[in-house]
Amino acid sequence: MEKYMETLFGQEFNSKNFFLIAGPCVVEDDEMVYAIAEKVSGICKKLSIPYIFKASYRKANRTSGNSFTGIGDEKALALIQSVGKKLGLPVTTDIHAHEEAALAANYVDILQIPAFLCRQTDLLEAAAHTGKIVNVKKGQFLSGPSMKFAVDKIKKAGNHKVWLTERGNSFGYQDLVVDYRNIPWMKEHEVPVIMDCTHSLQQPNQSTGITGGNPALIETIAKAAIATGANGLFIETHPNPAIAKSDGANMLKLDLLENLLGKLVALQKAVI
Repeated sequence: MEKYMETLFGQEFNSKNFFLIAGPCVVEDDEMVYAIAEKVSGICKKLSIPYIFKASYRKANRTSGNSFTGIGDEKALALIQSVGKKLGLPVTTDIHAHEEAALAANYVDILQIPAFLCRQTDLLEAAAHTGKIVNVKKGQFLSGPSMKFAVDKIKKAGNHKVWLTERGNSFGYQDLVVDYRNIPWMKEHEVPVIMDCTHSLQQPNQSTGITGGNPALIETIAKAAIATGANGLFIETHPNPAIAKSDGANMLKLDLLENLLGKLVALQKAVI
């Protein structure tokens, strides 16, 4: 694990510090993507946090058929790649079907598997065959121990670069709850474990056709994740979540990120 993490982040990677996956939910336009990446990168350099830029090149899972899905696959992927090259950052995006794996792998360092698709064998195997790091989000319907089967599928396909992400469990029809036992349980699979601090606060299946959220609890979720041993944090952020084209209801306002990360770095030192 240490070897490929150093390759991803550089020789200065410190396994005692958490890493951050952050960015907008979806690529909206060039200006917005670069502005967010530059801001977050500057904060992370100041706090010595290894940073991975994240943006979805296309949103395949939307409540309403009228929702924004993207600016075009290859255009968005090329933009994500450009951000990584310009700022010297590893980059990631999610894929939704096995035929997307090889395409996305041409542009990003890490392939993210959405929670709803974490049991899709052909998708996991296709991602594994690219040789990229595969970050699998735990399904809202699964426990941490049951994620061993996703890990096994990827490793049996010849790829041992697997990460797992906790993002809450379904609690009734319109809410999620985080069971922090899943963080140490998933670490037993001998892979890095990440806490998705924003999607875990979603309030899905709203009758309006727009997913709700509770961003006021992002700090609470993140602090608890660090305290329970998460290796990394996933935070979607936007300069103005109210006008974001996807998941604005549970995103962190960009101006609040530096203060939050400062608190988490201090907490990480105390926990260690």
